[in-house]
Order: sequence, then structure tokens, then C-alpha cells
Amino acid sequence: MPEVVISTANLHKVYGTGDQKVHALKGLDISIEEGEIVGIMGPSGCGKTTLLNCLSGLDSIDDGRILIQGKPLTTLNDDQLSELRAKKMGFVFQTYNLLPVLSAVENVELPLLVSGFSGKDARIKAIEKLSEVELEDWQHHLPGELSGGQRQRVTLARALVNDPAIVWADEPTGNLDSENEKLIMDLLTDLNRINNQTFVIVTHSEYVGGRTNRIIQMKDGEIV
Repeated sequence: MPEVVISTANLHKVYGTGDQKVHALKGLDISIEEGEIVGIMGPSGCGKTTLLNCLSGLDSIDDGRILIQGKPLTTLNDDQLSELRAKKMGFVFQTYNLLPVLSAVENVELPLLVSGFSGKDARIKAIEKLSEVELEDWQHHLPGELSGGQRQRVTLARALVNDPAIVWADEPTGNLDSENEKLIMDLLTDLNRINNQTFVIVTHSEYVGGRTNRIIQMKDGEIV
């Protein structure tokens, strides 16, 4: 039986104070198994990104429970959360978040250097991941010299360089045309099949949703 790697119980998130409170997440119960590609979909403002940020420990919760590989997030301090994200998680965002003064390979190896890898080992691993996303020949180019699709593939390589168990992606194809959207999803599904990594993807794209194993549909902070 596949292991449940992400689960929540009665998850609540509230923003603001007094009369200005916004109940962003309203008692969510979620279970995601190892190796699943799960899409989170719904209209703007329904709580998709808030859910992703809470699940990954980037944002706190107000009530309920989140378990990642059986460990409750709410019991971890900031240092423990940072270590969990560095060792077990990868992140892909719509805006790439690449450092413009670093080459593709330097951007990809950065998380490893921060985690204590030697420069030599980090470089070998970074080149390996760039090869997986078909960008080894572009490793010395700056982000500004790459197309949008290439930059997102560098971002994907950076997210995967630490061999994370879970990859969180927030609108990973939002800035891409349909050809590059297909290419990114081909890469994600291939990597999922080969490495059995779990992908949780926030998206507005019906195409991306159609490439996932299942969809968590949200509306007004609830799962519908």
C-alpha cells in the first residue's frame, strides 16, 4: 500500500483581526499518497496558494493538524522547518525566482551549497539535474539569456537537486505558452514516474489539471 505522505485534519487559516478577518481555509481534511501528482484548482481567491503555503510550512495555521511523512508540522520550530524544507521538499513558482547574476548551473547548485555540500559535489549534482530537464548545454547561460520555458526548467532542476520527497508547485506554467506548458508537464510526469516523487500543483490550467492523477477542487476556502 502507498504511504500517506501529506495529510491534514480540520485545517483552518484566518487572516486579519477583529472585523477584518478572512477565513481562508475552513476545516480541510486532505490525504495525499507517495508518488501522486495532485492538482489544486479553483477560482482566484479560493485558498489554493494559502493551502500550499500551509502544507509546506511556509505559513502557519490557526487550527487543525498537518502531517508530513507522519511528522506534525506544528511541533517543529523555525530551524526544524527550514531543515525539513531543505532536505525533503522542492519548490517551483510561477515567477522563477532565479538569481539574475548567476548562471543556470550556479542557480541550481545553490541549495546544495547552502546545505553544506562541497562545491565539486554540488556542481556534479546540478549538472545532472540540468541534464534531466534537457538543459545541460545551457548550464553557463544567465537567466536573462534563456527563454521563459528554459528558465522554468532551470527552476524545476533547482527544486529537484536535493532529491526531495515532495515538490510543491504554484502555477508552474502560468507564464508559459502551450508548447512550453506541455514540455514542463511532460518533464514532471516523467520525473514522477522515474523517482516516485510526490507533486502538489496549484494551477488554473485545465491542461495541467488533466495531467495530474487527481484534483482537489476548492471554493471559498473549502474542498468541493
